This record gives sequence, C-alpha cells and structure tokens, in this order.
Amino acid sequence: MAQQLRPTPAGLLEAFRAYEQALMSNDLEALDRLFAPGPATLRGDANGLLVGHDAISRFRGARGGAPRRTIVQTHVQVIDDDHALIVAVTELGRGGRGLQTQLWARSEVGEWQVTAAQVSVPPPAYDGRVWRLVGDPLVPATTDDGPLSGETVAVKDLYAVAGQRVGAGNPEWLRHAQPEPAHAAAVARLLDAGATIRGIARTDEFAYSLAGLNAHYGAPPNPKAPYRIPGGSSNGSASAVSLGHASVGLGTDTGGSIRVPAAYQGLYGIRTTHGAVDRSGLLPLAPSFDTVGWLTRSAFLLQAVGDVLLPEPDAAATTGSTRVVTVPALLGLAESDVAAAVRDASPADAASEDWPLEDLLGERSTWLSAFQTWQAYEAWQAHGEWLATRLDTLGADVRGRFERARDTSEEVAQQAKATVDEARDRIRELVGDRILALPSAASVAPLPAHAQAARDATMRLTCLAGLGGLPAVSVPARTLRGLPAGLCLVAAPGRDRDLLAYAVDLAERSSRPA
Repeated sequence: MAQQLRPTPAGLLEAFRAYEQALMSNDLEALDRLFAPGPATLRGDANGLLVGHDAISRFRGARGGAPRRTIVQTHVQVIDDDHALIVAVTELGRGGRGLQTQLWARSEVGEWQVTAAQVSVPPPAYDGRVWRLVGDPLVPATTDDGPLSGETVAVKDLYAVAGQRVGAGNPEWLRHAQPEPAHAAAVARLLDAGATIRGIARTDEFAYSLAGLNAHYGAPPNPKAPYRIPGGSSNGSASAVSLGHASVGLGTDTGGSIRVPAAYQGLYGIRTTHGAVDRSGLLPLAPSFDTVGWLTRSAFLLQAVGDVLLPEPDAAATTGSTRVVTVPALLGLAESDVAAAVRDASPADAASEDWPLEDLLGERSTWLSAFQTWQAYEAWQAHGEWLATRLDTLGADVRGRFERARDTSEEVAQQAKATVDEARDRIRELVGDRILALPSAASVAPLPAHAQAARDATMRLTCLAGLGGLPAVSVPARTLRGLPAGLCLVAAPGRDRDLLAYAVDLAERSSRPA
C-alpha cells in the first residue's frame, strides 16, 4: 500500500525559518520562545544531552552564539496535524556539512515549538582545546616490549619533550620558548617502558588554576559531565583520557590539579608523594608542593604506570595498615550529594574519627591561607622576572593570582612558610599509618559561571595532601544525579604503591556481582 503524504501544516515552515534566523542572530528571547517550555524538552549534540527548557536556555546564554551555517536541504515528515519532524542539512561556515533534526509540536495556543532537537557536525580532526600538538604518535616508544607497550600518553604542556617547546598554557611563553634538548625524566621513563606519546595536552596557564578554563585556548570538553568544566590544571591530559584519545594522562598536582579533574571526569588519578618521582624537565609552579601525577580510566593501568614511575619499594620498609578512616568535618566541606557519593564509595568498614582541624576549618583557615600564600610566593619566584612586564598576556583569573603573588612580601611569605611546616608535621601525625578517605573535590564539576566558588571550597580539601606532601589517589564515585565525583585516598609519605594497590582492590570489589 502506498504511503499517503500529509501536507505540511500551516505555520510550521515559518516557525522553522524564524528559529534559524534567531539562531544566526543569537536572539535568545526568540530562541526561548521557539523551544517548548517545561522539563521534558531535549537538545542533544556530540557533547551530550540537555534536558529541560531551562538547561537549554542557560547553555545558549553562555555559549555566545552558534557557529555560522546555511540550510541547504529541508525535509519535513508530518506525524499529524500538530506534530512534525524536520530534518535539515546544514553547510558550515568553517567547512563540512552537518545535520539538524527537530521534533516540532503545536502548542495549545497554536504556536509551533521545538520539543526535541539533535545537532550533529563533523568532529574536528584536531581539537585545540585538548591538544597543543598531537601525532600518531608524536613520539614513538623506545621499546616494543615494555610493561606499558600499547599505551598512549597525553603529556601536560609543562613537561619537556625533546625537540618540542613547552607552552605552559600561555601563547606568549610559547612564542619565546626554545625546543627542549631532552625529555623530562617522567616522559623518558614512560617511553622506555613502551608507551608512546600521543601528544602535548593543554594546561591552565602555568598550572595556576583548578578550573580548566584556559582564556586563550578554551576549555577542553568534559564528556562525563557535558557543558560543565573539565577541571584543571591537568585539564587537557584528563580530557584526552576521558575522550579516549589517550590511555594515560601525565600531569602535575600542586593544589589538586590531578585530583580535581579526576573527580570531575570520573577518572582514576594519583598525586604522588612530594619528591617521590623525579621532576627534572618539569616547569615549576611552586616547588614545595609540585608533584608528578597521572590519570587513567582504570585502577589497573594507574598502578601499572606507578610501577614504572615510582621508586622501587624498599624491601626493609614495612607496609602501613589498610585501616580506612573518614572525618565527618571533611565530608562536611563537600556538597551533600558529593558527600553521600563518597560515603557510598568508601569501604563499608571505614571508621569515623573526629580530628582537631581548627586551623583548617576555623574562621581564619590558617592552613589554607598559608598554603596559598607560600604557593603564590614560590610561583612569583619561579616566573616573576619573566611575567613582570607581561602580566597582560595572562587570562584574568590567573593574572589576578600572579598579581597577588607579586605583592606578597618576604615577611608575609616566611610567616606562611612557618605555618606550612607546622601544618605538614601535624597532618602527617594525624594520618599516621591510616588511609584517610575524603572527597577529591567539594562539588561535582560546576558550570563555568560557578568555577571560582567551587575552587575556593575544594582547596580546603586538596590542601591537606599538599601541605603534608602526601600521596593521594582519586577513585571514581557517582552522585544520585549520575554526575562524577571522587573518593580521595590519602596516606603517609611513600605509601603511593599501597594506595594504588588499595584502589585496585576497591575496583575489583565493585566489579564483583552482589
């Protein structure tokens, strides 16, 4: 039986053309009017699915307009007098063709509105938000038969890669940089273990951020929490792993730059004991806190990389206990959904202990303040001479931090250093031979507008391992809303391998049938 074609309902194509005009002129009011109100309206693209009119409206308001395009074909499939599907072929201003599929419905007052939309465009061959340089591979392994053979590495743009420049997330720094004569120590060891370098990944400027919102190159996507920030400063390395572009993300962690993107993107990540992994060939931020770290999609690979980069275990050393403790006051620093996710991800036999953390939790937060002040002072010592006449080359948030660093006096810095030393001793005493379980970040990945508030809350948690010079492993957790969070495991200096083994044990337990 031949299918009877229905005539296009009156007003539908006029509404479709009005939508396209509003999209190209970024008329937010008209776009809001042409999308159906309510929580069931959908918009999807390669980054993810937006659910509800309000979420779609917020997305449009924040993106600054849609890419230029032209409609080259339009096909209408009428469902009934009040519903129709429109599929449009688009030609993009940057080249290539895309596809837009919209389900339109006539409202009770007779207006046509979109109830669901799907937009597809050709993926870029090279995503400059994630990578500064990428190859296939960029640097081959030095052996075909190593423990990491077959693994690919995204190297944070702070590490020396022989023959390449270090960009540090800043175009002006990159312009003045010279090709590196040799690989950084960590890069060389990964290559010698059989891994290949997939490319050099983006970072926040000089690693002085936790957001991943590079003012020059944009924010890498967060595929596990679409439209939310990726976390920084190891943002490119994290997104490359999360997107499947690389299996290992080599990064750094000074104030949380491994743990935060790991939590935001549902990855495994480790900040190593301060000084445990050779930092030769790594551009510093604050040497008292800078550590080598890495991210993976599995606990097993996280441990395998540790077997390559960490020092050989001391046969005479005794392994610490696997007694896990939680501190209610630290859980209380996280938003309720994250705290609940961390409790659920923690081992069932974890003990709860009240720790005297007034210097962190009190109104003055002297530990966090000292951490930030000494970090700033060291950052200016490392880069102040070069930045003194180039602060205008920095994005606003990083520039503000370096301006405060520039204005930190020697006297104030030394007072902060004394507090840092006292805090380090006290934190190590509190941790002892336990494994401390706490949130890796205070919230799920926030929307870009809320990044600063999230940073301030999260640093109260992340500064503990930084002050103590302690190893910390972030294990994926998930909130009831389905968003990624992180369970952070912290132990005494040198217990990196214990933490990696414990993370593997947790992963194996979670994969067993109930």
